[in-house]
Amino acid sequence: MNALKKSLLGWSRCALLVAGATASLSAMANKANDTLVYASDSEVENISQYHNNLREGVILAHLIWDTLVYRDPKTNEYKPQLATAWKWESPTALVLDLREGVTFQNGDKFSADDVVFTFNYVVTPESKAVTRQNTEWIKSVDKLGDYKVRINLKRPFPAALEYLAGPLPIYPGAYFKKVGLEGFAKAPIGTGPYKVTSVTPGQGVTLVKNAAYFKDSPQGQPKIGNIKFMVIPDPETRTAQLMTGAVDWIWRVPADQAESFKGNPKVTVQSGETMRAGFVTIDATGASSPNSPFKDLRVRQAVNYAINRKGIADNLVRGGSQPLYTACFRTQFGCDAKAALTYEYNPTKAKELLAAAGYANGFDTDIYAYREREFAEAIIGDLHKVGIRARLHYMKYAALQGEYRNGKTPLTFQAWGSYSMNDASAFVSVFFKGGSDDITKDPQTRQWLEVADTSTDPAVRKENYSKALALISKNAYMAPLFSYSTFYAFNSQLKFQGYPDELPRFYEASWK
Repeated sequence: MNALKKSLLGWSRCALLVAGATASLSAMANKANDTLVYASDSEVENISQYHNNLREGVILAHLIWDTLVYRDPKTNEYKPQLATAWKWESPTALVLDLREGVTFQNGDKFSADDVVFTFNYVVTPESKAVTRQNTEWIKSVDKLGDYKVRINLKRPFPAALEYLAGPLPIYPGAYFKKVGLEGFAKAPIGTGPYKVTSVTPGQGVTLVKNAAYFKDSPQGQPKIGNIKFMVIPDPETRTAQLMTGAVDWIWRVPADQAESFKGNPKVTVQSGETMRAGFVTIDATGASSPNSPFKDLRVRQAVNYAINRKGIADNLVRGGSQPLYTACFRTQFGCDAKAALTYEYNPTKAKELLAAAGYANGFDTDIYAYREREFAEAIIGDLHKVGIRARLHYMKYAALQGEYRNGKTPLTFQAWGSYSMNDASAFVSVFFKGGSDDITKDPQTRQWLEVADTSTDPAVRKENYSKALALISKNAYMAPLFSYSTFYAFNSQLKFQGYPDELPRFYEASWK
């Protein structure tokens, strides 16, 4: 029996095992009940967009909330959403006119007060916002009228509109003050195309179409009546539930499974390269251990030479995945791929560097990961071949993030989707400009990135990003590995279109 037949048999058995448990879910799903059920492996610990940075949180945020500006995914044009117009009053002051007649899902009227509250709240330490890079450019927001605000910047930030169109939704000020962050996480309210009806820890989130969604929204009106997000950690169970009809949409489907679906008339498969990058961060400062080998540049370079990027991209990720060498994605403004060294797969070179560093017999270490165990194991296999005997610590993202930020992880396999923003600041500056995810804290890199992030001259921005990316690569602070591809598998009755920014827009989806 070949591998594909074995896999199919395994999925069939799994389908039979879960069929009884999913019968009630199956009754809820699909076109007949106007309910799109989608499943993923990761649970958002706090549904608030500002308090999680998992991709599932980003997806839900774009269903529940609106942003001031909308970026058309087909043209990349910025269009009015909750703001109807904007202009730069100065390099550090952006004035926006706001849309009138919009209501939050609890009936509260949207106004300047909500914009002022949201941004002035999330920039404070008390807010505990998790990705400071997204908001740290904002100094404060002033109310200029009931439907007019001024965003004051700490310094010039030319990527402001890109961020306003991305991970910066507007919250209802009065409601949030009443229920607090904990209450808001349990019963979030927005102006978006879908309204949350329940948040159940460990299980998922249910949403219903917002019948009062404002008609002039550039993203159009939602078409499907109900959406249910389910947390299903086991990939075989997700697959089985898609096959039984209990689930309508899954993603991050392994390439082998995606290939097998193509002959099934009940399932549609889409794939393509995304902006998400897989990489290994390296403890260059030696915070994880007093005698850490990774303080030696030659050892960090050995890690980069040891990993077969192309092999992982071609044989494991597939679907358009490409090897990466820079701490950014090539379509992002300022991402100069030519600035980085190309660490081609060269185990012999890696062993030579380790021997020169005093590790001719290799050494034992730890590597941490939270997703795609098979990718992490492939990386570990390559490291073992050159003598770096890495033990895998596989854990939930929140736990890993805590260990990583506390300097306890020698090697960490991570992925980053830049919140789908096409600006290098959304990647390289997150990990190398002194924030909580910057474990290297190189002062020269931080200086160049500060200039790149704030200059109003595009040429100056590009020059400084290039210098920072070159230094990161030369000093092997990170091992960028590959771009992700995403395989979507979904009910053939569903009309769905994926985008390279890895943001499934379920408000665009409809039944055939």
